[in-house]
Amino acid sequence: MAPPFILSIMLILFLLAGIRVVFEYKRALKFRFGKYVKTLQPGFRWIIPIVESIQVVDIRVITINIVSQEVMTEDNVPCSIDGVVFFKINDPEKAVLEVEEYRFAITQLAQAALRDVCGKVELDTILSKREEMGKNIKAIVELETKEWGIEIIDVKIKDIQLPENMKRMMANQAEAEKVQKGTNYLGPCRRTGRR
Repeated sequence: MAPPFILSIMLILFLLAGIRVVFEYKRALKFRFGKYVKTLQPGFRWIIPIVESIQVVDIRVITINIVSQEVMTEDNVPCSIDGVVFFKINDPEKAVLEVEEYRFAITQLAQAALRDVCGKVELDTILSKREEMGKNIKAIVELETKEWGIEIIDVKIKDIQLPENMKRMMANQAEAEKVQKGTNYLGPCRRTGRR
């Protein structure tokens, strides 16, 4: 084979090796010898092989589960609470350069905030005001993530697991209230002799 032909093949392979396609819902951070250069917008892009590399960031709304946390409420009731965090990356550069692993960091922040918020209120408040609890957790997490170019969309409390004895006690109380309401309802009928 002639040297010019070999050089042509090598050049084509070199050019092909640098081709990158960035999807509409992603952004790519370009690094040259490890130094951040710029953020690549969606479309057909080319980087210098070996010299340059990219790190892709998804800018859609991302969901992360908050694993079940053991919480002792203000009225000393132990319970397990889990939830979900919805967030979006507004500044891909900060999300990559300011924090090592933003998903892990958000998960840890959300877990700590959930324990903190739910540990300062009574069980009745957690059960009846889940939306408010979620907003309080969101506010705490958001304080940190703003510096990372990340917006917390929402935090929802999904499930609250109570101890078995507490569940039985609540079920008995609900049954007693139901019977009491039934007795009150039948009272006037008995007095008048009607059915």
